[in-house]
Amino acid sequence: MSLRTTRTRLAAGVVAALAAGALAISASPASAAASDGYVRGAGTYTDDFGDEGLLSTSSYNSSNVTCLWQQILWAEGANESDGTDFDLSDADGLFGSNTQHATKRLQVSWGLADSFNDADGKVGTNTFGYADSKLRYVSGSTASGEYLRVRYDGALHDLDLLRTADDGYYIFYSTGDKDTGTAKYAGYNLNTCD
Repeated sequence: MSLRTTRTRLAAGVVAALAAGALAISASPASAAASDGYVRGAGTYTDDFGDEGLLSTSSYNSSNVTCLWQQILWAEGANESDGTDFDLSDADGLFGSNTQHATKRLQVSWGLADSFNDADGKVGTNTFGYADSKLRYVSGSTASGEYLRVRYDGALHDLDLLRTADDGYYIFYSTGDKDTGTAKYAGYNLNTCD
């Protein structure tokens, strides 16, 4: 075997190994973010929310993701600006001053802020990430390409959630219950709640 043939085979082997490595990396599930357009997860479900985009009065303030967050406020019994518990009817997908107020109250309740004035009222990595700890397995599989049903275990109410098999997008239900509510994708660029 000549030196040229050996070099050619070695180069071909290196190229094949690099291509296989690149394919393996691209086949890994991407982390979720607002740029995906939807709340999305893969693998374990207890880290699906913490890497999502920021929700606030100026960021994705009219979206189904905001509506999902408002359902979490309802499930937790967070106090709204009039001093009453956040109502399911308040889940309109519009992140206004009432949602901001209830979010600040919940941040204090969860120990994410020392006081109402210290809370930022924004749903970011820490706040949405804390919600991950309240997801409970119901049925399905965490394997890629499989559906997964989880339940958000709120202080006052539970929420049924579905992570779809094909793309890992989250679906929530207008009433919080899969049997009585209308299914809605938790999307950043749509609001079917108002």
